[in-house]
Amino acid sequence: LEGSKEDLSKISEEEMLRWSKEELVKRLRKVENEKMNLMVEHGNLMKDVNRRLQLHLHEIRGLKEVNQKLQDDNQELRELCCFLDDDRQKGKKLSREWQRFGRHTASVMWKEVGMYQQKLKDLEARQETLLRENMELKEMVLMLDEERSGAGSRSSIDSQASLTNLNGGSATRDVGDGSSTSSTGSAGSPD
Repeated sequence: LEGSKEDLSKISEEEMLRWSKEELVKRLRKVENEKMNLMVEHGNLMKDVNRRLQLHLHEIRGLKEVNQKLQDDNQELRELCCFLDDDRQKGKKLSREWQRFGRHTASVMWKEVGMYQQKLKDLEARQETLLRENMELKEMVLMLDEERSGAGSRSSIDSQASLTNLNGGSATRDVGDGSSTSSTGSAGSPD
């Protein structure tokens, strides 16, 4: 095809005028054939271009759908990240509050434990004192029982004096204490 084009472009008009009708018709048909072949080829190329274009458009639509889906997923993930970040912040805040509460509770517990330990020590000391006093009282009661069961081996004045000595009091008796007195009688008695 290109060879015939080159041939026609090289031929001058004068030379073409010298051609016979048959030669011109032959050349014209040849050119028309070439033109038809070019048109068919052009049509085939256009069909191929259109087919490729349709494929590309279809591919573009698919990519747009994938892109939209990815954007939706991206948005969902962003929202999820925001939610998780908020949740993490709340968790940190709650953790700090629990730590403060734990420290405060531990401090209060240590104070209370200290107070209870002190109370326990005080109670133990008091218990020991009470035990000592109880033992002393038991000894006194036993001594009094022995004195009473001694059947007059001692006078009531002696027993009263020993009781006073055990209680840590002085040896002098209160005249009006109701105990029996010596043979002189009770001092200050109306009889």
